[in-house]
Amino acid sequence: MIIIGLTGSIGMGKTTTSKMFEDEGCPVFDADKSVHDLYAKGGEAVPLIKAVFPDAIIDGAIDRKVLGAHIRTDPLNLSVLESFIHPMVAKARQRFFEQAKKGRSDIVIMDVPLLFEMGGDAYVHKIVVVTAPYEVQKKRVLGRPGMTEEMFETLLQRQTPDAEKRKRADYLIFTDKGLEAAREQVQAIIKEIRE
Repeated sequence: MIIIGLTGSIGMGKTTTSKMFEDEGCPVFDADKSVHDLYAKGGEAVPLIKAVFPDAIIDGAIDRKVLGAHIRTDPLNLSVLESFIHPMVAKARQRFFEQAKKGRSDIVIMDVPLLFEMGGDAYVHKIVVVTAPYEVQKKRVLGRPGMTEEMFETLLQRQTPDAEKRKRADYLIFTDKGLEAAREQVQAIIKEIRE
C-alpha cells in the first residue's frame, strides 16, 4: 500500500483535490475532519477540553471560536491542546489504515494541512503538494466569511512557505487552471504511481 501525503497551504485547493483522489478510488484520511469529529458533540476530545477550557463547550460540542480565543490569549494553550489532540488523531489514522488494508487499497491519501510542520512527511511514501500563485491563494482565502488580511498572514506564518513545500514534493498539482486540469493531474499521478 502506497501512502501519499497530500498537503498545501490555506486556499490552495487541497480539499477539492483530496476529493478528486477519493473519486478515483483512493481512500482519504482527512486530518482536519478527524479533529472536527473529536470536537463534535459526543467527540472524544470534548471531556478533556471541558476540563481545561470549560467555557469552550457549548451544547456538548467544542466552540472553535472560544477555543481559538484561548489559544490567541496564551500560545502555551496550543501546546496543551495539541498534547492530547494529536494522539487522538493518530488513533483515528491507525483505524483508517486498518480499514484500507482490509479493503485491499493500493494507494491511500493522508490529507494533512501541516504535513511538514508536524513531521508527517517521514511517514509517507510520496508527497503531493497542491499549489497556486500567491495572488490566487490570497483572493480565495479573503473570499471566505470572516477572513481578514491579518488572519490570513497569521495563518501563513504558521505554515511552511509554499516555495519550500514545492521543493520537498514528489508531485505538484496546480489548481489555478480549473477543476478539469487539476483532475487530470490527479489521474496522471495515480497512473504513474500504479505503474
